[in-house]
Amino acid sequence: MNIPGFVDLQVNGYLGVDFSDPELTVEAAATACRSLLRRGTAAFLPTLVTSPPEVYRRNLPLLAELMRGPEFAGRLLGFHLEGPFISQAPGAVGVHDPRWVREPDGELLRRLAEWAEGRIRLLTLAPELPGAVELTRAAAALGITVSVGHTLCTAEQLRAVREAGAAALTHLGNGVPAMLPRHENPIWAGLAEDALTAMLVADGHHLPAPVLKSVLRAKGAARCVVVSDAAALSGQPPGRYRWNGAEVVLEPSGRLHMPARGCLAGSAATMLQCMNHLAGLRILDLDELLEVGFFNPALLIGCDPAGIPKRSRLGYDSQRHEFFVESDVRERV
Repeated sequence: MNIPGFVDLQVNGYLGVDFSDPELTVEAAATACRSLLRRGTAAFLPTLVTSPPEVYRRNLPLLAELMRGPEFAGRLLGFHLEGPFISQAPGAVGVHDPRWVREPDGELLRRLAEWAEGRIRLLTLAPELPGAVELTRAAAALGITVSVGHTLCTAEQLRAVREAGAAALTHLGNGVPAMLPRHENPIWAGLAEDALTAMLVADGHHLPAPVLKSVLRAKGAARCVVVSDAAALSGQPPGRYRWNGAEVVLEPSGRLHMPARGCLAGSAATMLQCMNHLAGLRILDLDELLEVGFFNPALLIGCDPAGIPKRSRLGYDSQRHEFFVESDVRERV
């Protein structure tokens, strides 16, 4: 096995640093990125959740500055914008602030791309919104991979954006209400769309093992990607915290949730921890694990896996079904 680490398409923050924080600094962002890149993640997309326009205007250029520099070249691969073009419906909106949700707007997307210096690589949107098909085409024209998430779409609405160029499903099985219609729901619709790659949060809390196994069997490893969905509180000790004006709780088990809405608030895990949870379930062999954790995510956003700098290397303990950073076996989890 010769990969430098995993590729994570959904990192909201790390060690108390939130990439959507209106007071984010270059120094704090760089510290968080350095720390994460020492823990089995070889490259990732800093992710901004649904935010006020001024946060995008401020934070996208700030993070783009880091991406331009030599330290993070080939490691910060661009941006994932998880919103603002998502559903406002309870459950589907998750912990996103519904005040800042917007209907698809090509002019706003153009401004976001400009603020990001053309570095948006992934955009999560809800297909049921007016203008979603047109925005999908506009994003594809800008070289942005479109992923469906935080949605209550029908199978027909999902098919329409897939035909317009959508390529993936953001954290399939999450970003939906706890109770859904038995058959007509976005999860079944997403599983049935063979051309869409399923992104899965394999932290042990977002999806039970039988669900992970079922999705992987339905899609196959070639059409699955593992993401961490790491929140700013990943790497922090258990406790009660304030985030985005609400209380969130990080349990000793690692489960991160917002009691007021009864939903998860992202993940407290790194990609190394997610991949070790998945490896321990023994659903996939080693080659398939490398597909979903390294090759597939890079290819989904048009990144050549061979171009990711090899500043460290992962090892794999086949007896323990566990990955570790070879440069420091103390990084085992």
